[in-house]
Amino acid sequence: MVFSIKRRQQDIKALKEETLDVLIIGGGITGAGTALQAAASGLKTGLVEMQDFAEGTSSRSTKLVHGGLRYLKNFDVEVVADTVQERAVVQGIAPHIPKADPMILPVYDEPGSTFSMFSLKVAMDLYDRLANVTGTKYENYTLSKDEVLEREPQLKSEGLQGAGVYLDYRNNDARLVIENIKRAAEDGGHMVSRTKVVGILHDENDKVCGATVEDLLTGETYDIKARIVLNTTGPWSDTIRQMDAKSDAAPQMRPTKGVHLVVDREKLQVPQPTYFDTGKNDGRMVFVIPREEKTYFGTTDTDYRGDFSQPKVEQEDVDYLLEVVNNRYPSAGITINDIESSWAGLRPLISTNGGSDYNGGNSQPITDESFDNVISTIEKYQQGEVDRITVEDALKDIQTSNSESEANPSAISRGSALDIDEDGLITIAGGKITDYRKMALGAMRTVVEIFKNDFNKTYKLIDSSKYPVSGGDINAQEVEEETEKLAQMGVEKGLSQSEALYLANLYGSNAPKVFALLDEVEQIEGLTLADSLSLRYAMDEEMALTPNDFLIRRTNHMLFMRDTLDGIIEPVIAEMARYYDWTDEAKANYTKQLETAIAESDLKELKGE
Repeated sequence: MVFSIKRRQQDIKALKEETLDVLIIGGGITGAGTALQAAASGLKTGLVEMQDFAEGTSSRSTKLVHGGLRYLKNFDVEVVADTVQERAVVQGIAPHIPKADPMILPVYDEPGSTFSMFSLKVAMDLYDRLANVTGTKYENYTLSKDEVLEREPQLKSEGLQGAGVYLDYRNNDARLVIENIKRAAEDGGHMVSRTKVVGILHDENDKVCGATVEDLLTGETYDIKARIVLNTTGPWSDTIRQMDAKSDAAPQMRPTKGVHLVVDREKLQVPQPTYFDTGKNDGRMVFVIPREEKTYFGTTDTDYRGDFSQPKVEQEDVDYLLEVVNNRYPSAGITINDIESSWAGLRPLISTNGGSDYNGGNSQPITDESFDNVISTIEKYQQGEVDRITVEDALKDIQTSNSESEANPSAISRGSALDIDEDGLITIAGGKITDYRKMALGAMRTVVEIFKNDFNKTYKLIDSSKYPVSGGDINAQEVEEETEKLAQMGVEKGLSQSEALYLANLYGSNAPKVFALLDEVEQIEGLTLADSLSLRYAMDEEMALTPNDFLIRRTNHMLFMRDTLDGIIEPVIAEMARYYDWTDEAKANYTKQLETAIAESDLKELKGE
């Protein structure tokens, strides 16, 4: 398959001339997942995204496929069960992307602590049962205070009681999006980035029948006709609905901003992802996560009302995170000048049903009486004094107090909603990355039902729980072994072991296509052989149209390889200019865009540089 700028021109021609079954507005994770399922199920599918794929929100997460252990503090079992079960599905269909990476959760004796050592162990045992990892190498365990400090010597010892270790998964959020997009394109979908919806079309019965869009690369405006239009624009979903003149839907989004900061691993050494209370008794928790040769930490969780397309890291975000992390790692002494890169992103929360994935949402605390009753019941169950039904009854008694369980009746997953406006515009909003496939499935079931009732057409949905994304055609149970085999193919073609392994991890079962480029692509002056192949593949097969696309979202070079970024900027821009035949003006514009993105990531303004 070729998914390049030539394919983009063909797709635009099709969007102008054909009547689609489904037009999806928004190329983040929800739109990408929906497009994959629609195209694979035989629907004539189009998707438009006003920026690069994943640029708006889905490349700006904490980069985990998080299990939601924290919800078990309130025994919100249903939420955690759904999350860990769906996480296993995602790992099965995209095994080269989410990777198991057990999390350590230190427990401190201080006001507002989420867990005590006892309640953490109870929660982790429940979590393991729900995740079906009891008795496996990923089963949880606890560490004493001394064992914690031996593992993480920089951690604050005062008040430390111990820690729990449980299964979680690291993720490459932007790559999960592009691999869904590529699979949808391979199955015949028309996936077009940098195309902005500027109007909603209606037929003679005032029903939605498409959209007017502007190609942001050429300035051309054209209409796309579609039988069904799906709005999957995340924080922008209210904007699209308000653009619809035939709808009077009330705004429902309440986006919050999350910020992450990156430092060199030598400055903050953690052997594995670490998750702890802020120590500020504010109900929040923070991650510290090793990646490449760096360590990043976050996240903040604050209401956001600014420009959705350009959320920025503010001084107060930096001050907050540095205070929390320096309190937990007193010897680190991190300052703003130690921050090598950063990112800010929005969570598309729904105001009536929202809650962040990581900070516990807006669930009300359960009463001490309810908490004690559940703990007592579980203890009795473990001692054989009561049966499982008694435990389930105790849990049911408190679930009604949890707002995350009191979901919108149209919710597909935690904090999500699917709404159909009077004119037929379908909006799917909220949720989280872990639930993206499930949200997409809910949307597609609705679409298929509409086709059956309104168009007398029958479609059979694929089983998306078993349908791999692009690059995902490897055994999910033997990811490490299969990745090693793929890497060996690269070594045999002349790559170093480290380069081949890097590419195999990045591209999964598509790695042989990347290695095959060695037969036609010479190493680009100023780039490593691996980067030369990666850049060419990104332009040929991943619709990387700008240096930002490549350096931020097709790879994580700007975020986690900042040391080598400056040295490759010129050769990357030169090669892209040659490949795309840019004018001097276009080259200057893309160079300026990259410089702006780097300055924001580097926090140059806050550093006074």
